[in-house]
Amino acid sequence: MLEYCKRSPDLWDLIIIGGGATGLGTAVDAASRGYKTLLIEQSDFAKGTSSRSTKLIHGGLRYLKQGNISLVMEALKERGLLYQNAPQLVSDLSFIIPAYRWWEPFLYRIGLKFYDLLAGKLVLKPSEVLSPKETLLRIPTLEPKNLRAGILYHDGQFDDARLAITLAQTAVDHGAVLLNYMEAVSFIKERGKMIGVNARDLETGQEYPQKAKVVINATGVFVDNLRKLDDPAMKPMVSPSQGVHLVLDRSFMPSETAILIPETEDGRVLFLIPWHRHLIVGTTDTPIKEAALEPKPLQEEIDFILNCARKFLTKAPTRKDILSAFAGLRPLAKIEGVSQTASLARDHVISISKSGLITITGGKWTTYRKMAESVIDKAIALKGLTPLPCRTRHLPLHGFKRGRHPVNDWIAYGTDTARLETLIQERPDLGHLLHPRLPYLPVEVIWAVREEMARTLEDVLARRTRSLFLDAKAALEIAPKVAALMAHELGKNKHWIDSQIEQFKKTANCYLGK
Repeated sequence: MLEYCKRSPDLWDLIIIGGGATGLGTAVDAASRGYKTLLIEQSDFAKGTSSRSTKLIHGGLRYLKQGNISLVMEALKERGLLYQNAPQLVSDLSFIIPAYRWWEPFLYRIGLKFYDLLAGKLVLKPSEVLSPKETLLRIPTLEPKNLRAGILYHDGQFDDARLAITLAQTAVDHGAVLLNYMEAVSFIKERGKMIGVNARDLETGQEYPQKAKVVINATGVFVDNLRKLDDPAMKPMVSPSQGVHLVLDRSFMPSETAILIPETEDGRVLFLIPWHRHLIVGTTDTPIKEAALEPKPLQEEIDFILNCARKFLTKAPTRKDILSAFAGLRPLAKIEGVSQTASLARDHVISISKSGLITITGGKWTTYRKMAESVIDKAIALKGLTPLPCRTRHLPLHGFKRGRHPVNDWIAYGTDTARLETLIQERPDLGHLLHPRLPYLPVEVIWAVREEMARTLEDVLARRTRSLFLDAKAALEIAPKVAALMAHELGKNKHWIDSQIEQFKKTANCYLGK
């Protein structure tokens, strides 16, 4: 794809800057309609917010409580579409809201019935009220004292980074060109109007001027950086908010059912979710002044999550039990007069500058497809692109595998699974676990380099596999082996291996929860 950019003098229909959920979804929408599409990402796909979510495809009960019915309806519709278009990636996850006060079963029951109603024909399964005994049978380590009932409902679960890579593959399947580690360093303008981007290959330093009819800024929490590059007088349109999650051993909640605590001290909900044989607990909502590519969990955020979890689990987690702690930044759109980020909704916003730069931000993973449709429709209306209809509502994503499956580490590759199995047949040594505490195999490292544009050790250990997010210490222990496997595939030397390991150690230290 880099060679294509070098030799292709043609004008792109669209250049998309940003390789997270929004940018990748936009590339899928544009390419599947038939537009000539280029996407560039300054780091790796889903490096930022899009790999650091709560791992849920959901309507958002918090937004229902806020009265944002339209956002909930849209998200529930999108949940249903993604459940149909990527059955290998999205699974049905049952949740229980524990009720400890006499009035809570009635209130939650009404709210969840309304939630089911809003989903319409795309509802996963209807909600129901469970007795305390039935609740504890599903979640044996839930605090039993004063438990009056459990309200059971269903939402979607996924692996965010894996879906991001699948979207990248889907865009390429439809003719798009995608490049990671390619930074937009300046804009190309003609008589004040946006006509392209100067992109720099961060591996070589070489710059590539690329011209397009439309340039879309889809860089999440970093959209204001590009907006100011376009026009230094631009006012910020994003209020970054940090959300932290802790990863624990499944012994703290050995259940296939998740817990939702409907209200914490900061006004958010708290999730305790089984994921990849581990337990994820989160999240927080902390306003951040400046966005960072590698945000760090604050000590008070870690303490807050641990204190909340202790109230609802019979086995109380402590700092030494944290396997990984990760932080993500939400690109919340600013609202005049609102200072608390927990009060900001996840609606997306589209802005067009005087030069014609189109910026899209806000939203959440669940609504990525609708956001992409909206911004491409806007580009057609404003930029004179040949009108072509959206095709993503019922577009199977790369690797689509029919039927419902229990979504696990292996099935997420969908129809590509057979090719990975062939590699193991050719080299049986690639079929053994990289680490006894992690579910990943050496063949996945080889596949990530050959087929998924993995360029660094972190790409593989953080996003192509989720090793860093599941167990930071285990990820550090396998780093030398993974780096050696990558070096052989990429034709790199020992200096590259040592450098990659050293860089990964610095990154992994942020995930150790210390």
